[in-house]
Amino acid sequence: MEKHLNLQDHLCFSLYACSRAISRMYRPLLDQLGITYPQYLVLLVLWERGKCSIKDLGQRLDLDSGTLTPLLKRMESKQLIRRQRLEEDERVVVVTLTEKGETLWREAVCIPSSLVRSSGLQAEELKELNEKIQRLTEHVLQFSAENQHRL
Repeated sequence: MEKHLNLQDHLCFSLYACSRAISRMYRPLLDQLGITYPQYLVLLVLWERGKCSIKDLGQRLDLDSGTLTPLLKRMESKQLIRRQRLEEDERVVVVTLTEKGETLWREAVCIPSSLVRSSGLQAEELKELNEKIQRLTEHVLQFSAENQHRL
């Protein structure tokens, strides 16, 4: 059979398998915090930015509003975030951290170092790998957008 049809030679599968392995490694750490991986991603954005509109949050995390809205409702019920409409434009809903959401940062700060320890790579190697994956993502998205009618 053709070499290019072997599963282990497909970058898409390697990325998929790696993502699942990282998620499994994160799960016990996130369970201790009482949050899911998607909730952790929302918190990462808010810890970085302080506040964010739902639209910007969806773009940053590549999530549609049908996925993001229930996620944010669960986080709000856990008192991690607050959603509020802007007075000057009620169409815009801004998400901010509550005190509980802010203090969770202190407990979550160990998560990235856990990935470094479990990876078998140095921190700088992981940073370089992440940058390459980000470039790959940008190129694939650009190619897909430019060639959508041909695919």
